[in-house]
Amino acid sequence: MSNLLVVMPSWIGDIVMATPVLRALRERETTDRLTVTVRPGLRTVLEGSPFVDRIETASLRGMLGPWSDARRLRSLRTDTVLLLPNSFRSGLFARFIGADRRIGFRRDRRGWLLTEAITPPPRGTPHPTLEEYVLLAEQAFGLSITNRRPELGTTEEEERAADELLAGLEPPFIILNPGANRTDKRWPAAHFARLADALQAERRCTVLINGSPAEAGLVEEVQNLARSEPISLPKRGSTLGGLKALIRRAELMVSNDTGPRHLAAAFGTPCVALFGPTDRRWTILPDARERHLVAEPFLTEDRVADQHPKACAIDRIAVGDVMHAVHELLEGSTP
Repeated sequence: MSNLLVVMPSWIGDIVMATPVLRALRERETTDRLTVTVRPGLRTVLEGSPFVDRIETASLRGMLGPWSDARRLRSLRTDTVLLLPNSFRSGLFARFIGADRRIGFRRDRRGWLLTEAITPPPRGTPHPTLEEYVLLAEQAFGLSITNRRPELGTTEEEERAADELLAGLEPPFIILNPGANRTDKRWPAAHFARLADALQAERRCTVLINGSPAEAGLVEEVQNLARSEPISLPKRGSTLGGLKALIRRAELMVSNDTGPRHLAAAFGTPCVALFGPTDRRWTILPDARERHLVAEPFLTEDRVADQHPKACAIDRIAVGDVMHAVHELLEGSTP
């Protein structure tokens, strides 16, 4: 291959879970140039990564999205496209861009658009999404990917942004991430507030509350409920790039099952991950310094948390259990 294009997934966490594939493709010199496409607004996730030559954006949205994105990127002269998303639109994009090899899982009725349609694993039993990406790359390129640890990098600009976010604040820093793309995945704001108070009292740290611009109200709610004085990152002008560098420097993070949790794993930052009605087996991250707390620890292996929202309500996780997990991670217990 001269020019390989990897179409990345649409979510931060999934992009992070795909980084072992990108690293393997670069380390084994399977291509002269490795380009990735990401959804607009997410190129920052992979900026600073040593195994990507070029980052482009492609939304693939709407009826004309795959065609317009492919027309814009045809100048890359791509000869091989690896599709990590399973969507029909990504298959159209690969066909329109003019690549000789178009590789992806045979899903969403797109097999006829691919030159190599690989049979996917069954979706019934929860299994790590990361392992699906690895399986696809191994079968497509004859690789054996043994290093499956997620990995990211930062740029000088992102490090400067973190410096500005932390100006005037004293380390160590612990980040709390109360947001998520679904409300039922969010540990209650009152619990995060109590946790912030306990952390500041017991660990004498600076507690930082993270959230996207759309989650600024949730961050403010945690602040208002806390008796201590946790710091709002949205109020300090946090960006995704600055957050990356900040997570890299943090002593620890406590997060719902959402993108920042995956960023922590990619930088080796200890993280207490909270799981409600989403099965943790979908997002297991190899070699991550994590403690998983699930709402219903006695759910049998044959049952999927997603299908038992009442039993797996995330507010069942106790603040005391989270603090215990924090102590375990910071006192050097083996993950």
